[in-house]
This record gives sequence, structure tokens and C-alpha cells, in this order.
Amino acid sequence: MKVEIDSDSGFCFGVVTAINKAEEELSKSGALHCLGDIVHNAREVERLEKKGLETITHDRLASLRGGKVLLRAHGEPPATYETARRNGIEIIDATCPVVLQLQRRIKQAFDQSRTLENPPLILIYGKLGHAEVNGLVGQTEGEAVVIQDLGDLDRVDLDRDILLYSQTTKSLEGFREVVAEIKRRKHRGSFEYFDTICRQVANRMQKIKEFAMSHDVVLFVSGAKSSNGKVLYSGCLDVNPHTHLVTDADGLQPEWFAGAESVGVCGATSTPSWLMSEVARRVEQITDSIHPQP
Repeated sequence: MKVEIDSDSGFCFGVVTAINKAEEELSKSGALHCLGDIVHNAREVERLEKKGLETITHDRLASLRGGKVLLRAHGEPPATYETARRNGIEIIDATCPVVLQLQRRIKQAFDQSRTLENPPLILIYGKLGHAEVNGLVGQTEGEAVVIQDLGDLDRVDLDRDILLYSQTTKSLEGFREVVAEIKRRKHRGSFEYFDTICRQVANRMQKIKEFAMSHDVVLFVSGAKSSNGKVLYSGCLDVNPHTHLVTDADGLQPEWFAGAESVGVCGATSTPSWLMSEVARRVEQITDSIHPQP
């Protein structure tokens, strides 16, 4: 049986940078705080915790005095930086450059809007409560409105002037649907929208669908908290009904591979390559036990 790991799956460059910064600091001091999970993959978090990384909450940050805290790729609102400054905490900022640029754009738009008599409403297409979205809303002092789906538009005054942005990891298709629906419903006021979706993430959907179609069985490796993982897994499942979502090699079921000639292993932007390799090795062990080599 052929077992192939998708070469386009795994960490995006923002996550790679954050983990590299964490490992660099841990190699020097052996201890580092990280505000929230450095990546939405429990196995990778566990690996780094063994090296000395401690995941903390915002409540813990507020009571911390001194030390170093890494800000993950998702980014943080201005209030987090102020808390760190007030508490004498050194920030190791691993905010993804794409997210950082978006934060700056939204802050600039918000600051300009405050000079207007009728300021536009800033909408953010994204997942409510997601770390990146919290950071984006923070640029507007909490005034931006988060749109998770078309139904959320029912509670928005669409006849105001509107500026629409997107969480960087949302789907292009979903963003376009929101744009089209606002245009359909809107009767007055201006509407400007900005496609702020990261292409490194967005372009993965077509590639991963092609990968899924090229194998009899697909194993999608992802942490339960990964929003990107849920989207990409659904894409695989759409084109290959023999797609299975697993968090690690322990979740594999031998019956999945009965009659299969090829197995594809892929994952989210938060899935480490070593974990996909671990899953691939287990598949080979399982299939060798079912069909031992002569």
C-alpha cells in the first residue's frame, strides 16, 4: 500500500515563526510563558511544554510580574501590550506579519472614522471569540461587530456606511457570500470591503482537495481547537467520503484501510509535520500486520 504525506500541509509560516521563537528562548533559559496555546494542536503544545513552555491565560498575565511572555501568531489587542508594560513583562512578539498588517489597517480605519460626523460601521467576518478576531476587535476599542455567518447580518444596520474586513484564515467562498449578501440587502450608505484572507491558507483548500481525490483513504490530522482544520477537513470530506479526522496515530482504525491501495495523510496549518509522519508510520505498521510482506 502506498502511504503519502501531503507536502503542502502543516504549519503556515506564521506558526513556524512563533514556534522557532519559543524554541530559541527555551534553549537559552529553559522557561517561557505563552499567552494561550501557541498553536491549536495539543500534541505540539505538549512537546513544547516538556521543553519548559508554560501556557497562561489573560487572567494570569494580569497578575504576573516580570518575566517573558510570547504572543502567538494570532496576535493580541492593544490592552495586552499595556498590561505587559504595566507589569514589567518582556514581550516576545510572534504575531504573524499578515495579521499584524491587518491590525494596523483596522486601527487606521478606526482612528480616521472617529474624526467623522457619521463614522462607518466596521464589520469583521470571523469566528467570535477567536484569538485573532479578539485582537482585531481590540484595534477598534471593542466597537467592531463580528459576523460569523449570513444570519448575523440580521442584527446589523446595513444602511450605515460599512467597512468589512476578514479574519485571515476564513474561507474565500464564505467571505464572498457575506459581501454579496450585504450588497443585496443594502439600500443606502457606502460599502467598502477588503479581502484580507491569507493566500497561503486560502490556496490550501484546492490543493488539499486534489490530494484527497488522489487517494483511496485520507487521514486528516488536526487538533480539536483548530478552526482552519475544521474547514480543510470538510473540504477533504466533500471530495472523498473515506476521509477520517484524527488527532494522532492512536485514533486509527484498521478497518478503514480494507481494500485500499493508497492512503493520504494531510493536516491543518496548525498540524506539525512530525505528527503527520507519526500517523503515516502507524498506517504502515497496521497494513503490514494485515498484509505481511512475504
